[in-house]
Amino acid sequence: MQLQNKEECLDAFIEKCREHNLKITPQRCAIYKEIFNSEEHPSAEAVYNAIHKEYPNISYDTVNRTLLTFADIGIVDIVRGQSGPRRFDPNTDGHHHIYCVNCGEFFDFYNEDYDNLKIPDDLQQKFDIIGKRVVLNGICKQCKKSKS
Repeated sequence: MQLQNKEECLDAFIEKCREHNLKITPQRCAIYKEIFNSEEHPSAEAVYNAIHKEYPNISYDTVNRTLLTFADIGIVDIVRGQSGPRRFDPNTDGHHHIYCVNCGEFFDFYNEDYDNLKIPDDLQQKFDIIGKRVVLNGICKQCKKSKS
C-alpha cells in the first residue's frame, strides 16, 4: 500500500480489510492509525502500549495477531532485525532498511541498484522469490555521536 495522505491511506486500509472480509472495528482502526502515524518501525508491544490507554480492554495478543493479519493481507510489512521483537512497517513500497546494531532502530532507504539485484539461478530453482529487501547493519548517527 503506497503511503499517501492520511485520509487516502485510511480509505485504502478500509478497502483492503473489506477485500479480505475483515470487520472494520475501532480497535483495528486504532492499531492501523498507530502504526501508520509512527515514524519508527514499532513492535507489537509499542503499538499495544500506545493504544491500550484508549482501549484498556484490548490485549497484547489481539494487537499482535491483528498486526500479523495486516502483514498477511499486505497492509504492513514485517521487519526483522538480528535480535529483539519483530517490527512492523506501514510502508509497503519497495524499499530497504538500515538496522542500527546499537539501538535496534530501523531506517528506510531507497536504492535502484538494490531493487535490481539479480537473484542467482540456483536460488531461483530452489525458491519462488516473492520479494527482495536488503537490510544493512551499522551504527546510526545518534549512536555514533553518543559513543564519541
